[in-house]
Amino acid sequence: MSGLQIKSSLRGEIMGLSELKAGQVGFVESIQPHHSNDGLVHRLEAMGIHPDRPIQVLRVAWFGGPLHVRIGTTTEVAIRRHEAQQIRVKVC
Repeated sequence: MSGLQIKSSLRGEIMGLSELKAGQVGFVESIQPHHSNDGLVHRLEAMGIHPDRPIQVLRVAWFGGPLHVRIGTTTEVAIRRHEAQQIRVKVC
């Protein structure tokens, strides 16, 4: 029962993509680079990471490795954790 309470308390919360667990879905709120890094923002947008797009974590690599995510319904990419931290998502 407590697991359900934890999951329901996360709904609507905004967090970094890197904080989602495998299987969780969120909607992209924004990309907030740590430094003024327009190159990163443009690269993420080219991959389809835009506000209000659904994004799902499929797998999380061990030892700080990349995240395997699905953007929308068809695009799957691997993304570094430090980049995933800069993508703010609203948990569903």
